[in-house]
Amino acid sequence: MTVEKAQPVAVIGAPLDLGAGRRGVDMGPSAIRYAGLDERLRGIGRTVRDFGNVETPVAEAADMGDERARYLQPVLKTCEGAAALVTSAAEEGLIPLVLGGDHSVALGTIGGLASLYGPGGAIWIDAHGDLNTPETTPSGNVHGMVLAAVLGLAGPWFDGPSWPLPAVDPSRVALLGVRSLDPAERDLIRELGVMAHTMSDVDRLGVERAMRESLAHVAGPGFVHVSLDMDVVDPEVAPGVGTPVRGGLSYREAHLALELVAESGLATSLDVVEVNPIFDRQNATGQLAVELAASALGATIL
Repeated sequence: MTVEKAQPVAVIGAPLDLGAGRRGVDMGPSAIRYAGLDERLRGIGRTVRDFGNVETPVAEAADMGDERARYLQPVLKTCEGAAALVTSAAEEGLIPLVLGGDHSVALGTIGGLASLYGPGGAIWIDAHGDLNTPETTPSGNVHGMVLAAVLGLAGPWFDGPSWPLPAVDPSRVALLGVRSLDPAERDLIRELGVMAHTMSDVDRLGVERAMRESLAHVAGPGFVHVSLDMDVVDPEVAPGVGTPVRGGLSYREAHLALELVAESGLATSLDVVEVNPIFDRQNATGQLAVELAASALGATIL
């Protein structure tokens, strides 16, 4: 299926920070909305319906559970709520735009799509691989396992009634902008043959070629999800993230990558995650998140 330019957008907030090591990304959806998301999307001709926020527990009222996957049960419960809203939006012909929260919310987004369409493809635009499992994680943070989870590689920990696993076809996943990988993640990328354009590859090839190759790789039946972690952008440009890594995409590289998403017409859904207002400067990262979402949905300079 392909996205028509005038297709309406469903905004879904997932104010979850239990999957991250630092608090604060639960305020991400508010920061992005406050930065003018609705007005910006309407300005490019999109009809917008805001579905509100998924109910999310706070750490003080949640059971951490096993340290190998901290707060996994409340994370899964939140993702089930997100999956239900994503499925409902897609059934109504809307493009789900999920605002994080930490990156573990992508399990709900992708899971909801997979419950409707079967396994699809995904582009992971992120400084990190998110390919750890409860057995390999150095931190126990679930947001670092979510791509492994939707690929069905994180074991029965992530099984649930709201999604089939794998929810993403392993032959249709592409990483872009990655520059911080744990040893087990490197091994898994090589073992699976995942398309991974590191920042070194982006430097050598250019972001246009890297993104076009990624889009071609993930195209296919079912759905194509674009998962944008704001820490893919260099922290000089996007300081308001929980796990910044130097040497990321520039402002224009990030915009071009998302403009190419819109140009391709492939994306059926989008999430924008890991905006942390605690570390931001005058909501610059929230504002950039709005602009990048708009680029992915068809905003152009002319």
